[in-house]
Amino acid sequence: KGTALPQRTVFSPEKICRDWQQRQRPGAGLFNLGNTCYVNVILQCLTYTPPLANYLLSHEHSQSCQQQGFCMMCTMEGHIRKVLCSSASAILPGSVLRDLKCKLFQVLRKVFFFPSSRGELLNSFLVIGEEFQYGRQENAYEFLRCTLNAMHRACLSGRGHLDVSSQETTIVRQIFGGFMKYRVTCLSCQAVVDSYKAFLDVSLDIREASSLITVLEDCVTPKQLDQKECFRCSK
Repeated sequence: KGTALPQRTVFSPEKICRDWQQRQRPGAGLFNLGNTCYVNVILQCLTYTPPLANYLLSHEHSQSCQQQGFCMMCTMEGHIRKVLCSSASAILPGSVLRDLKCKLFQVLRKVFFFPSSRGELLNSFLVIGEEFQYGRQENAYEFLRCTLNAMHRACLSGRGHLDVSSQETTIVRQIFGGFMKYRVTCLSCQAVVDSYKAFLDVSLDIREASSLITVLEDCVTPKQLDQKECFRCSK
């Protein structure tokens, strides 16, 4: 028995285009604004993810966005368009860093009228993760998770009550997510228990990996569980 089917589909998978809909030349690079390379690397990865870029460049989200206040999807749409349409070799990711602030209006005023206050933009990223602070090198993986979760929440805004399975059908989950199936087999009575868990990433042990294929195969290799009691035979 698998997971329950979604009662509604937020974004149809048939609408996702995995290849670039328009041929794109390399866009602008990003300047580092005081240990923000962990932000830059994630922004670049998301910018050059064709299914996501195609969707955001179509304006489909921004034209129907119902998110009140800060919206990570709208922020990414503006950033991707700026990067891919810029003729400069590198740009400041200022709009993203600005929007990640809590007090958006005050920060916008300081940026546009008091350029010397630009450093304040990086004091914290309270909208998507309270742990991110200006001037300190942070974990790119954690920033990616916070960013994807913020984008996912933006896609659900204004949708009303959705069952858990329907919540997994946003374009963010369709592109980056999936379900991991776990099967436990009792070696005594052969009873089988299957469970499913939604994921946005897969943790892999790369310390001694020779290739990506090898480490993925190791991730799904059956392993014996100790101290786990069978629900049927209690062994």
